[in-house]
Amino acid sequence: QVQLVESGGGLVQAGGSLRLSCAASGSIVSVQVMGWYRQTPGKQREYVAAITKIGSTNVAHSVKDRFTIFRDITKNTVYLQMNSLKPEDTGGYYCYAQSRGPDPFDAWGQGTLVTVSP
Repeated sequence: QVQLVESGGGLVQAGGSLRLSCAASGSIVSVQVMGWYRQTPGKQREYVAAITKIGSTNVAHSVKDRFTIFRDITKNTVYLQMNSLKPEDTGGYYCYAQSRGPDPFDAWGQGTLVTVSP
């Protein structure tokens, strides 16, 4: 299994930036995809971005012009760079790791809270 620890959330004014981090440990070699979801008030959990084992990335259309996902393999860490933040970006951001190999799993972090003030 894989353990995920997020960090980097906080309070920021609209228009500001935050960088979220997700540090992975454990059976990292089996992970095929890592990414981020968010839970904003009054909405269902929403996909934000993902990066595959070979480095391919995908970002949700709704945030594509403002958010970027990237990684540092040496640190087993995935990042979500969020720019031009809006109040509607407020919510909990959750990192996940996915494997669809012989022992498939989905691992989730505990979440980090992002609050964007008007």
